[in-house]
Amino acid sequence: MTDKTLFITGASSGIGAETARAAVAQGWNVGLFARSEDKLEALVEELGPKALALPGDATSLNDQRGAMEHLSSHFGGVDAAFANAGMGLDTPGTRDGDPEEWEAMIRLNILGVMWTAKAASAHFDGGGHLLLTGSAAGRRHIKGSLYGATKWFVHGYGGNLAEEFREFGARVTVIAPGMVDTAFFDEPKPDKLQPEDIARAVLFALEADQRASVQEVFVMPTG
Repeated sequence: MTDKTLFITGASSGIGAETARAAVAQGWNVGLFARSEDKLEALVEELGPKALALPGDATSLNDQRGAMEHLSSHFGGVDAAFANAGMGLDTPGTRDGDPEEWEAMIRLNILGVMWTAKAASAHFDGGGHLLLTGSAAGRRHIKGSLYGATKWFVHGYGGNLAEEFREFGARVTVIAPGMVDTAFFDEPKPDKLQPEDIARAVLFALEADQRASVQEVFVMPTG
């Protein structure tokens, strides 16, 4: 069991919420960051004193910085951060897509990840672990997928961060799931991965021995 602290964006549901549950079960403190304050408070009530609700917008660097400072003051530090918040598009493709929707996605899927990395790096002197939610869509070409292109960025950025962060003793991991049965999709996907499968992948990377840097965990459904 550990007594370290993990900051999670997109923590109110899906992969983020399941990661919080798995981390608390392994002794971690968790900072739950998302816009849905009511959902965060319900999750804190479920998880108990090892969880802290941190309402905020992942597209705001100031929100993320402030949340991590609050988390650090509350639990005595921030040992890891999981840049998990993301969104897809209602209308995929370039020709028929909505540029305003593209901009919102880029703000969250790209800038939001960069803000987590920037804010977390201030807490990672001589250690620390940053995790990013990538995707199978970021490892292959999919016709017209602008969402997939944002995940290609995450994979490339994660690799570049790993080289940078090793210089001050921190590790970086990209968690790359295939299709996961979450509210991301309009219809249930019971034959696909479940959020707890990805939570286990996150904990695997977090709890690897300090001599080991797990730079990517690629998880696909068997179905």
